[in-house]
Amino acid sequence: MNFTGKVALVTGATKGIGKAVTDIFIRQGGTVIAVGRNGSALEALKEEYGEKLLSYQCDVADEQAVRNLVKAAIDKTGRIDILINNAGIYMEDKAPFVQQNSSIWKKKIDINILGTLYMTHAVLPHMIAQRGGRIVNVASVAGIYGIRDMVDYSLTKGAILSFTTSLAREVGEYNITVNAVSPGNINTYNDLPELSYMNRSGTPEECANVIAFLASDEASFVSGSNYVVDGSRKKI
Repeated sequence: MNFTGKVALVTGATKGIGKAVTDIFIRQGGTVIAVGRNGSALEALKEEYGEKLLSYQCDVADEQAVRNLVKAAIDKTGRIDILINNAGIYMEDKAPFVQQNSSIWKKKIDINILGTLYMTHAVLPHMIAQRGGRIVNVASVAGIYGIRDMVDYSLTKGAILSFTTSLAREVGEYNITVNAVSPGNINTYNDLPELSYMNRSGTPEECANVIAFLASDEASFVSGSNYVVDGSRKKI
């Protein structure tokens, strides 16, 4: 996979899957617009990758901030070829549904769903104008079959899967593909080998490799699909 001359915007770029995706794109010749909320982590990323990386501190749940970021990034780079919607809230306030309160639902909806919509809505007109682009949304196996004590998270990731399929049908005529990747247990936050029939957790790099494929020219006729990266997960 060769990303020479391509510009990729990656949200949640400072750790885990987002960091691994950033690394692949830059190693394969691309330029990355790295987006995150942690300013010091973004600075460290900039020191690591130098001129091939532009960093922007932004909360994807802030619609105007997202639009300002995208405008500034395009003014700087001239284009965005790839959008990786990776930012999200995962384990925060994990609890049975009846023990949760609406504030955490709203926070997860704002970041996991609306953040993805805001970023895509801001980038998409530029991809349409340049008659091409790749959008990859990071969903989750939770959005496919639901996970106990994570009803709110499962809901948000199910929404991302529906969004992916629907949008792919709208923008295919512009040579824009839209796909999703649904990780199972990835060892960024916890290592739970018992959840997989492969008896191990996945790594951010293993998930990033699939994302990079979907963002590459090699996946030019793949759209509206969801790639599950879960090591044959046990559905518990």
